[in-house]
Amino acid sequence: MVQGIFKGIQGYFNSFSLMTKLKLWKYFFVPILISIITATSIGFLAYGISDDIGAFISKIWVWEFGKETFGSVSTFLGAVIVLALGLIVYKHIIMAFSAPFMSPVSEKIEAYLSGEHQHQHRKTNFTEQLVRGIRMNIRNLAKELLVTIPLLLLKFIPGVNIISTAILFLTQAYYAGIGNMDYTLERHYNYRDSISFVKNHRGLAIGNGIVFMLFLLIPILGVILVLPFSVTAASIKTVETLKKNN
Repeated sequence: MVQGIFKGIQGYFNSFSLMTKLKLWKYFFVPILISIITATSIGFLAYGISDDIGAFISKIWVWEFGKETFGSVSTFLGAVIVLALGLIVYKHIIMAFSAPFMSPVSEKIEAYLSGEHQHQHRKTNFTEQLVRGIRMNIRNLAKELLVTIPLLLLKFIPGVNIISTAILFLTQAYYAGIGNMDYTLERHYNYRDSISFVKNHRGLAIGNGIVFMLFLLIPILGVILVLPFSVTAASIKTVETLKKNN
């Protein structure tokens, strides 16, 4: 697992040079636009409802003593909850709707790395790639929320909230990595087999997703660069792993 995580992170080291060499930047225009629009929309929504969630949480404290302190903590927790859920929704929206644009990028990377410019794998069209992207990310979104909601509740417990934050980050990273790897896997495997492949290489998905999540911490620039770098990195390492398995 740990070795896989490092491999997933390592994929980013050659991403920029490979994107430049293969002239892939033009393929990222629409996905970057999707990313900016989605991030802006979720940002405004989160700003509007974080106070409301904080106020709702503060109602749990029915006593007068410490009410002001708990109110301040509730506002902070409201912002954290909205941020965590917002990142989850943002991530799956951009990966789902970018699928038809990212698959050709992954294909070009695989052709370059393997030397096979006419691949003999599954051939899919724009619509099939979009449908698969939506299906995969709805599945990932549902599973991620099942893990995330209990972890957010643990933030109310001092000490435990530190551990829950780390697990929450790794969970988000894992599901981000799945989405990025599937742009390559969709040419090789059907839906169920792709999921099995990722389960056997969880570390690779987590490693890719860790850097994906760190990109989102960079104001403005993060939402612009996250897809180009993460998809390229995932494609490099997924192709490498597929060749090793074969």
